[in-house]
Amino acid sequence: MLNKIKDIIAASIKVKQELLQNDALLETVNTCVTEIVAAFKNGNKVLFCGNGGSAADAQHLAAEFSGRFYLDRDALPAEALHCNTSYMTAVANDYSYDVIYSRLVKGIGIKGDVLIGLSTSGNSKNIVAAFEVAKEKGMITIGFTGESGGKLKAISDYLLNVPSSDTPRIQESHIMLGHIICELVEAQYFA
Repeated sequence: MLNKIKDIIAASIKVKQELLQNDALLETVNTCVTEIVAAFKNGNKVLFCGNGGSAADAQHLAAEFSGRFYLDRDALPAEALHCNTSYMTAVANDYSYDVIYSRLVKGIGIKGDVLIGLSTSGNSKNIVAAFEVAKEKGMITIGFTGESGGKLKAISDYLLNVPSSDTPRIQESHIMLGHIICELVEAQYFA
């Protein structure tokens, strides 16, 4: 059992080592920080979406902006789109689960807002649909995916595709990259 635990930790470290060596992806992280800071300074908001564990990560990262990260500071306008269960269940029931995010992005997203979608496959239909609507509205799209990028690869302004096809390892790296973005945005915005 201890060897299995060590193997899992080693696999997680290996993915993070690959990220550490990927200068193009790290530059994309830096660019995402710049875009999010600019959006906040322009009075825009950051919206998050995901499914399952990725929804939990989306909600976690939204709370880092709207609550606090390291600094005792004002709230930043960020929201995870799945937190209104009455909305989610009504739209999923009356229309389709595939439109739960796109319908809300159409209703509350505006030009200059940022939409961050977390999907380990990059193929989640509801997130792809949300990105399509966001693009129509002139929003900035940031995709957090696994290695291939899936369908989000073609429609993300910025793609953070973790070099793995193993869902838990991808999600561990998503939260790490999200924390890096939150820390740097907070530091720059409140400098």
